[in-house]
Amino acid sequence: MKRIYKQVIAGLSLGLSVNNVTLAQSNQKLNLNNHSMKDHSIHYRNVKVNGLNLFYREAGPSQAPTILLLHGYPTSSHMFRNLIPVLSKNYHVIAPDLPGFGYSDAPDHTQFSYTFDNLTATIQAFVDTMEMKQFAIYIFDYGAPVGLRLAMNNPEKITGIISQNGNAYEEGLSNEWNPIQKYWKDPSEANRTALKGFVSKEVTKFQYHHGVSDPSLIAPETYTLDQKFLDRPGNIEIQLDLMKDYRTNVALYPKFHEYFRKHQPKMLLVWGNKDPYFLPAGAEAYKKDIPNAKLTFYDTGHFALETNAEEIGEEILKFMETVPE
Repeated sequence: MKRIYKQVIAGLSLGLSVNNVTLAQSNQKLNLNNHSMKDHSIHYRNVKVNGLNLFYREAGPSQAPTILLLHGYPTSSHMFRNLIPVLSKNYHVIAPDLPGFGYSDAPDHTQFSYTFDNLTATIQAFVDTMEMKQFAIYIFDYGAPVGLRLAMNNPEKITGIISQNGNAYEEGLSNEWNPIQKYWKDPSEANRTALKGFVSKEVTKFQYHHGVSDPSLIAPETYTLDQKFLDRPGNIEIQLDLMKDYRTNVALYPKFHEYFRKHQPKMLLVWGNKDPYFLPAGAEAYKKDIPNAKLTFYDTGHFALETNAEEIGEEILKFMETVPE
């Protein structure tokens, strides 16, 4: 009888022990899930960098590998609103607004030098302030020359590069650049004035819609918000200064190519094949210097994330599994 009693007690104890372990594991999993849910929230923050207020979006676990998203013209980190939730499931995502764009400070062009070297210096200070040790970069449009300068200056920090219509080759420049190139060759007031139409609401809307088979996929707040920032007093001069300085990016293309050949960074190319400004040939040219780069074309225009955010996001997630942590 005593033996049976002891066996019953032992069985109960073992059962309680197993249940406690199971409960502990469940609680741990619940805590991880709760932590993950919290990490999915997008935070809208500001930081002082070189005397400027920089706005940025941040999401994902802070201890996870980081992806720095760099927007282009004429937009801001708002362009990443659909991509960030996809990436932040597994990665720490940071997307700043460049000076003169979005919710970051836009000092008058007589008070701040709007050059791509200076934009890069500001983002470098941002990276340093945020104590970003290593990260992948997503480059698009104006974000490409900024991001590639950053990569050349910090090759040890860059784990991978995702270029979405981020050009680095002359064969990628379409005829839409002809009026701007004319201004590079002759920076006269007449040629500068001729470019003011580039910041009009019609051209902003064109950039979003050209090459898109289903215009109903383009959210109207995209070009409306961009135009609101473009129409701020003095902003047109900021944009004209940057158009003039874009020539320095083309001059740097050989240096970018040298960086590619020397360091062979992990590279993913996701490209809207109907971009009116940056041609598919510009995407294909990357493979001359980085043969292992992966290239995927999407049947869309310049702002590929407006129509293909989910597909591009999944492609980036697969790519990030191959980069060093």
